Order: sequence, then structure tokens, then C-alpha cells
Amino acid sequence: MSEVAAAATDQATLVALYRRMTLIRAFEERVQSLFLKGHVHGTTHLCSGQEATEVGVASVLRPGDRVAGTYRGHGHALALGLKPQKLMDELLGRATGVCGGRAGSMNVIDPEHGLLGCYGIVGGSIAAATGAALALRDTGNVAVAFFGDGAVNQAYFYECLNFARVFSLPALYVCENNVYGEYTRSEDVTAGTAIGRVEALELPAQVVDGNDLWAVREAAGAALERVRAGDGPAFVEALTYRFVGHSRSDPGKYRPEGELDSWRQRDPLVVARARLLEDGVGAEELDAVEADVAAELDAVEAAALAAPFPDPAEPASEFAPSQS
Repeated sequence: MSEVAAAATDQATLVALYRRMTLIRAFEERVQSLFLKGHVHGTTHLCSGQEATEVGVASVLRPGDRVAGTYRGHGHALALGLKPQKLMDELLGRATGVCGGRAGSMNVIDPEHGLLGCYGIVGGSIAAATGAALALRDTGNVAVAFFGDGAVNQAYFYECLNFARVFSLPALYVCENNVYGEYTRSEDVTAGTAIGRVEALELPAQVVDGNDLWAVREAAGAALERVRAGDGPAFVEALTYRFVGHSRSDPGKYRPEGELDSWRQRDPLVVARARLLEDGVGAEELDAVEADVAAELDAVEAAALAAPFPDPAEPASEFAPSQS
């Protein structure tokens, strides 16, 4: 195991990471419920099923690192440590949200926890993280871009990875390959493989089981060690799956029969719980974690619904991202 991943493998830390994954899943379920009730305006893109990738990468980052997320970015924000209350308030458009209720679901920014932003433009996170990596040269910190498999067909992907490679930028590119680009299977519209394209640019690259928290931490930790050592950018492709539709009320009828059930057997929460039980964590402790998350989100939901909306008379420029 890499030094970075091995540095935080005590049982209490791993249970805390399991809690973070459980929180992300339960948070997304609350968001979907509130959206269907009309409390979340605009659109939403949920990350249910991808929690191990987001938490695994975040768990091996350092203070001062920077992260760019996608429009499916609630999990990125929570994995980095944004309080669920501040995020839920934001999604409900409340003045107490992390961006004053002005960002909504797809454009969350949280400088306190290193989140450069979540980007509605496919591949936008790649460009943002590459720019941040340029600024982070010689600091010991890195910039991480999360993006989906659909983004590997965008110009951002080729231009930014080439730029980062030429200038040996401290960047880690994490492709959350969840099989579908919106409603289309990636293999139907993508020639070759993502990792094949990256290897052509001579970036160190690895494919990993994105539903296994331990595997993600190992791969990301090793990649980050190389990046911090000045070896230039690296790439991790995490094979995962979203258990929900692309957005809003998408029922996912384009999925082949049985595909979702098959992937649910590798649910990141199920995999993590089984591993923790195997390693000696008591079932009652994990049950308590899940109950605690549910109680926390009950309070979060109630507080968010009671929070005030921004005053439309106030200029949006006055709503700077919260530092609390």
C-alpha cells in the first residue's frame, strides 16, 4: 500500500470514511425527494453509486490541494468536508447556503475545503484543475479534476492533459467511468479506451474498481505520490456506476434488463460494509453510523426548509462563498 493510503488505515478512520459514503448516498436520496416535491429548482444530477471514488480520492488529499468537480458534484463537495447543512441550504436556494443560495445544484464552490467549483459544462472541471495545477507548481500541492467518461471526447480532455504533460503540472485526472454519457453507453460513441488515449500522451495511468474504497485510496494515493514528487500529471480511471438516472426524473429505461441489479451487487456501501465487518468492526457500530446519518439529515432537511431565501434586492456579488 502507498504511504499516503497507509497513513490513515486505522479502524476509526475507515469507519469515518464509511460514514462519509453513507452520508453522500442518504443526502442524494433526500435531494431527490425534495426535488420531486418542488423544493429544489432547476435540475439535479445525483451521484448515487459513485461514493467510493469520491471519498477514496478525497481521503488521500492534503490541505491546500484543489479539486474541480462535475455537475454531478454533491458527492465531491461532501467528500471534501463541506457541511451537509450548507450544501442542502444551497440546493434549496437559501441565503444560508454555501454560496448564499445563488449557485444551486450544479455550480457549488467551497474554497474553504479546496473545491474550485462544480462545472455544468462537460469537461469544464478538467480545464479548471489544469489551471489550478499551473498555479500550484513548486508548492507541494496538487489539483484534482473529476470528470465522467463522456468528457474524454471533449477537446478539454486532449488539450489540458497534453498541456499538463508538457509542463509537468501537479495534476491528477480522475475519470469516473459510470458506463453512460447521459443516456448513451460510452462504448457506443467512444473509439478505443480512455486509458489508451492517456497512455498515448505518456501519462502514468491506472484503471481501478471505483466501487471499492480501499482500491481507490491505493490507486489515488500512489498517483498523488508521483505527482507531488514532481513527476508530472497522472490519471486514474475508476470503473463505477450510477444507480439513478442522468438527471431529474430520468427512469433509466435505456439500461439493459438486469444491468442495474448486477451493479448493485457491487454497491460501494455494501462492499465497504462487508470489508469492515471482515476486518472486525461490529455490525452494531455500522448500524449506529447509518442511524446517525439519517438523524443528521432529518435535522438538515428541516433546517433547510425553514431557512430564508436571499433578498432579491441584494446584488448577487455580495454573496461570497461562506467560510464557515
